[in-house]
Amino acid sequence: MSEPHDTAARLAAALRRHAGLHGHVDGLRRLTGGATKTTWSFDLVAPEGRHALILQQAPALPALPASPDPVQSGPRRLATPRLAAADDARLMTVARAHGVPAPRVLAMLDVQDGLASGYITERVEGETLGRKLVNDPALAAARGAMAAQAGTILAAIHATPTQALPFLQRLSPAQELAVYGDLLERTGFRHAALAFALQWTRQHLPTGGRQTLVHSDFRTGNLIVGPEGIRCVLDWEIARIGDPMQDLGVLCMRTWRFGGTPEVGGFGARADLYAAYERASGMPVDAARVRFWEAFSNLKWAIGCVRRGLSVRADGSAASLELCAVGRRMEEPLWDFFQLIEG
Repeated sequence: MSEPHDTAARLAAALRRHAGLHGHVDGLRRLTGGATKTTWSFDLVAPEGRHALILQQAPALPALPASPDPVQSGPRRLATPRLAAADDARLMTVARAHGVPAPRVLAMLDVQDGLASGYITERVEGETLGRKLVNDPALAAARGAMAAQAGTILAAIHATPTQALPFLQRLSPAQELAVYGDLLERTGFRHAALAFALQWTRQHLPTGGRQTLVHSDFRTGNLIVGPEGIRCVLDWEIARIGDPMQDLGVLCMRTWRFGGTPEVGGFGARADLYAAYERASGMPVDAARVRFWEAFSNLKWAIGCVRRGLSVRADGSAASLELCAVGRRMEEPLWDFFQLIEG
């Protein structure tokens, strides 16, 4: 970002150019949170009133050991790229048009805007912090509704047509396992439990089934919640075409319950999630596939912890203390993985 005054002026110009909105920018501030994006909140003060808005930009990720960033492609090195900002915005626009509560995109930025890669959306008020969502007494009524709401929203995501989204990657479970196995191999890190988990997953890969739009990161922490429940679904940058049961499995991971007891996101019951999904989609939930994806997602997060813990700067030093701390938590999703496959 440039100096705040210059940035504000460029934002106002971009909104005039792309959205036909005239006014000046007020209250520009960077928000906390967001592992892969830089997020700014601001208001556009226009003659007709204030517009509450968000600017999102995609920063470069830290370098990882023995692995140039981007991931190499080829028969052995399959890529799992995050969506480019323009594709991310295009996906949210299509999903929203088909009933998904995705952010409303007002402007996709280009080089002429002088603001780097990104987009501007309407700002949705509400809570996103996982521990607050699962514990705050003020959100008790929301928690009572959210599992069923999540099922309905996931049904809408999985029914979203993808013909206008040719940039979406299509990954089979076997391809996704190959990606994560390769990512772990490239770190040089060796761990017997990880090796066993990879082998178990390889032996239990599901076959067949539907292929739909999959959010891939639908979980507590990526939802904006108000007193009435889920208002908006965030963080679409790793969406792809795949097994819709993956989204249900991710939502049930213990890691993303943030200390809450209920199995769905720390806020609700599987029975409510499954019933609402089946009611809205007209398709049965395959509980065994959901359990596979929950286990596999724990393995992926364990590998993600390893990679974050070993992340380095260009000079070879640790990328950050925070990432080192994440690396030390790899045993938690591994424990959850083994609990799931034994159950």
